Amino acid sequence: MTTVATSARERMLLAKDASRSIGLLDGATKEQLLHAIAARLEADTDDIVAANAEDLERGREQAIGDALLDRLRLDRPRVAALADAVRAVAELPDPVGRVLDERVLPNGLRLQKVAVPFGVVGTIYEARPNVTVDIAALALRSGNAVVLRGGTAAERTNAALVRSMRGALSELGCDPEAVQTVDEFGRDGARELMRARGIVDVLVPRGSAQLIETVVTESLVPVIETGAGVVHILVDASARADWARDIIVNAKAQRPSVCNAVETVLVHRDAAERVLPGVLAALAEAGVTVHGDESVVRMHPAAVPAGEEDWATEYLSLDLAVRVVDDLDDALEHIRRYSTHHTESIITEDPGHAERFLAEVDSAVVMVNASTRFTDGGEFGFGAEVGISTQKLHARGPMGLAELTSSKWLARGDGQIRA
Repeated sequence: MTTVATSARERMLLAKDASRSIGLLDGATKEQLLHAIAARLEADTDDIVAANAEDLERGREQAIGDALLDRLRLDRPRVAALADAVRAVAELPDPVGRVLDERVLPNGLRLQKVAVPFGVVGTIYEARPNVTVDIAALALRSGNAVVLRGGTAAERTNAALVRSMRGALSELGCDPEAVQTVDEFGRDGARELMRARGIVDVLVPRGSAQLIETVVTESLVPVIETGAGVVHILVDASARADWARDIIVNAKAQRPSVCNAVETVLVHRDAAERVLPGVLAALAEAGVTVHGDESVVRMHPAAVPAGEEDWATEYLSLDLAVRVVDDLDDALEHIRRYSTHHTESIITEDPGHAERFLAEVDSAVVMVNASTRFTDGGEFGFGAEVGISTQKLHARGPMGLAELTSSKWLARGDGQIRA
């Protein structure tokens, strides 16, 4: 039964109540629930796409930009992909109840540390309707209720998605209040969500650096910080030219509006003349605007001269900063200065340089000879992701089901007392 709530706080309290029953569901029931959500999303595709069309039209009128419009768009194939992602999450092992540690004390007291749901997971995000479904699916599969604040840009789309998911919960006799949105309360809803300490157990922001910074600094609820992606690829002196070309074009142009797209390419001076011409030509063919240092501009006159701000910019567009560096030390220093600690990759055939890069780069994901686009929960086998955590406490990198659980100790005794 659905309860009509008149405030964001009431919605969150309903989620808190629902989390108790959701947290007690067994793995098979949660799996069945997610399959029901996937089927309902497919059945409601026409309504979802129609709602999304309204959001897209409003976004174009408000000139929100191509990157946000791309993230906002939900056509029939993307809705089908969302349903498939929910099914993939359903098939993952239940993270709840895993035994993380166990021991027997000298007095015979038996201890087990087991994984348990957080309770209520909140999230604040922008123009990303896929997050509405991904986080709800992950939350429910891990026994949590969820409170969503998806922003005004996707308000109609998110409302349609939430209706579908709540409908699936009701059909299976589960409490639909386990999926809540506070979108209709606007910025006041977001503020209430950030202040809901004791009701919401953890808050995950996803979006621009400004949004994430706001949530991290203003929230009273514990936050798992997901970061902006000033992502680097280093072309080492020994890099294969074909690998450099293919990896960089894929990392930039396949989908430039996402956080794992490369934003800065560093090229070892000893590889520049051999590798850069082919890379720059392929980037131009893909429609990428290069922002280059003096060496790059000399080699590629179409490049825009890069300024200091380019090295710190997450473009989220078909723009790419390219700089020639003197050596590996120079590259590592650049990454230390400008990285947001999301993902960095090196293209090299030097095992020593590869291992040094892996050891010294302090980012959530560090790669060798691979596109940064692989930093993704689905690609890592998590089915979907809550986000890419760039912090170091509790979770780091792509966050899946395990990262939406906490733990508790269970002690079973036979009358023991402490001396």
